[in-house]
Amino acid sequence: MTDLTDTAATRTAREWLSILARYRDPSTRRSLFELAVTLGPFLALWGVAWAALSISPWLALAIGALNGGFLVRIFIIQHDCGHGSFLKNRRAQDWIGRMLGVLTLTPYAVWRRTHAIHHAHHGDLDHRGIGDVTTLTVAEYRARSRFGRFLYRLYRHPLVLFVLGPSYLFLLQNRLPLGLMTQGWRYWASAMGTNAMIALSLAGIVWLGGGWPVLLIFLPSSVVAATIGVWLFYVQHQFEETHWSKGAEWDLHNAALEGSSHYVLPQPLRWLSGNIGIHHVHHLYSRIPFYRLPEVIRQHAELAEVQRLTIRDSLRTVGLHLWDEVQGKLISISEAKRQIGYA
Repeated sequence: MTDLTDTAATRTAREWLSILARYRDPSTRRSLFELAVTLGPFLALWGVAWAALSISPWLALAIGALNGGFLVRIFIIQHDCGHGSFLKNRRAQDWIGRMLGVLTLTPYAVWRRTHAIHHAHHGDLDHRGIGDVTTLTVAEYRARSRFGRFLYRLYRHPLVLFVLGPSYLFLLQNRLPLGLMTQGWRYWASAMGTNAMIALSLAGIVWLGGGWPVLLIFLPSSVVAATIGVWLFYVQHQFEETHWSKGAEWDLHNAALEGSSHYVLPQPLRWLSGNIGIHHVHHLYSRIPFYRLPEVIRQHAELAEVQRLTIRDSLRTVGLHLWDEVQGKLISISEAKRQIGYA
């Protein structure tokens, strides 16, 4: 293999594009292998959890919750299908994405479109609201009524953002093509088709085993996966030195590189999360298959060091709520209050 290790000076975001393009081609054999080693254990754990129901409901619940990790990885494969980076055959990867969307409770066409909007406008203060975590500037927060500020604090509270919110998003909100309600039949067909397949699957589970498999296996794995997924998405963009700008100051490539973190996770968390922690590279060149992202940072030390975020660092991001346009960083509401004196 040609050594692509970068020994040159730091490059701009745009200059990285031609380098990262070398990693964009997926391997059909590797992709199908990744699909097999993800779906296989997921289905096997489902079977083990179902068998465990006859031993202990708590054991079944624990196995179901553990299976949420594999469900996260299934979502990452669906994610790559949406970016066109999983298989060379677009039709085949779209059908894989649709089928996996039944397991992840995520209508494929709806998510693909809203996620594309996220990628196209990430870090742009003039285009917020679809596919991102709602983030106000200090000035916008200050301009809200007392009740409006309360609602924003409630939305950004960890209990809402990481406990209640993920379950609401995947179990309820995804049942409708929100954000695309008036954008044509395709998104309605995606949402309703996914809903129908989920309903048929759950009906089959209930017919075969009653309601306990749904309550003790399906729901725990779905809730755990949703919570992990939202947490990953949050820390990938909501860190102190992230990037937000507007107007002529906003640049797609700079926002991708500077506004996305390199979330450094240990194995097996890196494997279960499909290397999505290498998010700055993914945002800069989203056509790179997830299993090639480690290859990029191994061969380019500069990118390995950009926007590094450890697990300890990520815990501190929970207290960041507002974008301070003056300082160019995320700050807490309490810090904004100290600066300008409002509740």
